[in-house]
Amino acid sequence: MSERMLKREWRLYITDMIGFAEKVLSYTDGLDQEHFINHDLTYDATLRNLELIGEAATRIPDAVRQKHPEVPWRMIIATRNRLIHAYLGIDDDTIWSIIQDNIPELLQLLNSVKSQYQEE
Repeated sequence: MSERMLKREWRLYITDMIGFAEKVLSYTDGLDQEHFINHDLTYDATLRNLELIGEAATRIPDAVRQKHPEVPWRMIIATRNRLIHAYLGIDDDTIWSIIQDNIPELLQLLNSVKSQYQEE
């Protein structure tokens, strides 16, 4: 199979990011920070989906990122890098803040980007 056939359409990564963000919110729905931190399975699954959001963001072409500066692409990717490369140094307060404050807003932004490109 040619490389061209293996290359995945970038819009699918936006859909992936939305799905991962929805999982983060679903996994943590109804939890407070203490319960989130103390529930290993939920904590690990949530961190994994935060990583996957960042991984998918790396697949979005620069032209699309530049067209949508309202999405904090660099922060998303930097968060992914910190989660993957500094696992033992993760600050739980920061993670909880990302879940509570950033993910809901990110989900809205990504849905907006997705809707713009569905119309093309």
